[in-house]
Amino acid sequence: MVEVGVPKVSVVVPAYNCGTHIEKLAASLLRQSLPVDEFEAIFVDDGSTDDTGARLDRLAAQHPHIRVLHIENSGWPSRPRNLGIEHARGEYVFFADDDDWFADQALERLYDCAKTYDADVVVGKMAGHGRAVPRELFRKNRFDATLENSPLIDSLTCHKLFRRSFLNDHGLRFPEGGKRRLEDHSVVVRAYFLSRRTCVLSDYTCYHHAQRGDARNVTAARLDPSSYFASVRDALDIVDAHTEPGPLRDRLHRRWLRNEMLNRLRGKRLLAAPEDWLEQVALETQKVIQDRFAPGVAAGLPPLLRAVAYLAERGRVADLRRLARWEAGIAAHGTIDDVKLADRAVTVTVAAELRSAGQPVGFRVEDGRDVLVLPMEEIDPEVLDSTAQVRKARLDVVARRRETGDEIFLPVTFQTERVTGTSGADTVHLVHRATTTIDFGALNGGRTRGSWLLKARITNAGWTEDAQLPLVFVCRADGSRPRIRDERKVWNRVRSAVGRRIRG
Repeated sequence: MVEVGVPKVSVVVPAYNCGTHIEKLAASLLRQSLPVDEFEAIFVDDGSTDDTGARLDRLAAQHPHIRVLHIENSGWPSRPRNLGIEHARGEYVFFADDDDWFADQALERLYDCAKTYDADVVVGKMAGHGRAVPRELFRKNRFDATLENSPLIDSLTCHKLFRRSFLNDHGLRFPEGGKRRLEDHSVVVRAYFLSRRTCVLSDYTCYHHAQRGDARNVTAARLDPSSYFASVRDALDIVDAHTEPGPLRDRLHRRWLRNEMLNRLRGKRLLAAPEDWLEQVALETQKVIQDRFAPGVAAGLPPLLRAVAYLAERGRVADLRRLARWEAGIAAHGTIDDVKLADRAVTVTVAAELRSAGQPVGFRVEDGRDVLVLPMEEIDPEVLDSTAQVRKARLDVVARRRETGDEIFLPVTFQTERVTGTSGADTVHLVHRATTTIDFGALNGGRTRGSWLLKARITNAGWTEDAQLPLVFVCRADGSRPRIRDERKVWNRVRSAVGRRIRG
C-alpha cells in the first residue's frame, strides 16, 4: 500500500536555459489524467542565465504539485537528476527532459502498469521528433522483459518510470563530476540487471522525445572522442560485471558497437563530420574493437555493419569514406498496388525495395550464398554474406499520426521476390510486397481522430529504411470511417495546374 499523502509519481526535470521550450512539457504535465494530488513535478534549475528560473517559479506558484530547486550550474543533467531523486516523495520516479513532453494519460498508464505487475522499471513507448527512438522494442507490450528475452538494450535513455525505493536500495545515481556523456547508460544498464521485473508499455505512446531546433540543449554539442569512449568502456564494464563471456554478453556489447561506434562511421553522418574528429573516432573505435570485443560481437551484425566494423578494425578510413558516399544514397522506394475500403476498414497492398542512387541494392550469388554488393572489392566475402539476412528480410507497414507522431505497426502478410539483376543471373535484388487491413474502429485502441500517414518500412542487410506512401487517412472522430486522400492525385492536379499556367 502507498503511504497516505505520498504521490504515486515524481517527475524529475533538469532545466537549463530552456526558455519557452519548457512550456510544452509544463502544459503536458498540467493535462495529465492522473489527479494533481497523486503526482508531483520537480524542476531542478541548473543555474540558468536566462528567464528559465523565473518561468518555473511562476509555474510553481500557480500549481502546488510543482516544485522548483535552484542550484549553481553543474553543466550536465546528472547532478539535477540526483537532487531530484533526493527531494522526490513519489512511489515512482520518472526522469524527463525540459524539451520533451508527455501524452495526456502517460503517468496514469505507466503507474497502473507498474502496480499491476509489481515492476521496478516501466519503459513507456516513445515517439521521436528529430530523435531516434527504439522501434522493435515497442512492437508489442512486454510485461516481463529482460535483457535475455527482449531488445531492452535498445532503450538506454533514462526517460522511464523507476520505483524510488529500487533506486535508493541499489544506490542508482547518475555519475557526476563534469560533462559525462552516456550518463544514462550507467544507471539504466545496472537497473535492467538488478530489476526484479521490467515492463514495456507499447500500446500507448507515453513520451515524446524531441530535438530542439536551436540545438542548444546541453548534450547537443559534438562529443569529445576520448572522454566519450571512456564512457563507452564504463558501460561495457557494467555488462561484463553481470555476464559471463558468451552469446548474451556479445549481444549486449553489440549495442554499443552498433550505436556508439559504427553508426558514426557510415553514410551521411560520416560525410558531415570534420576530418580530424572523424580520424579520432575511427581510432577510438579500432581500439575498443581490438581491446574489448570477442569475435562474436561483430559477427552477429548484419552485413553492412560487419563491413564497417571490418574497415574500422583495420584503420581503413579512406574506404569508410568511400562506403559512406555510396550508402548516403540508400533509400526505400514504395508504391501502392491496391486499396480497398469497406466501412471503417481499409485494405492496402504495397511494394517496396531498397535502392542506392536509383539502382536496387544487389546481392551476388556465390556457392548458394547471397553476398552484399558494395562499391569496393577488398572486403572478405564472408563479411558480406547476407544469406541469413535475406531470408529474414521483412516489410512492415506503419501508420503514423501526423498530429502527434504516434506510430503503430500494422498486421501484415508479406512476401519477398528475388529479381534477377540486369548484369546477369549471378546478381539479384529484393522486391517486398505486403498487404495490411487497417480497422479504424480498433487502430490505436480506437483513438484515431486525426490524419494518418502510411510508411513502408524495409529491414534488410543492416538497413531499416522508411518509404512514405502517398495515402493519408483522415478521421474526423475517434473510430470513425476514414476519408482517404491520395496525394498522388493531389500532386498530379498541382502539376497540371502549374503546367497550364506556364503554357498560358
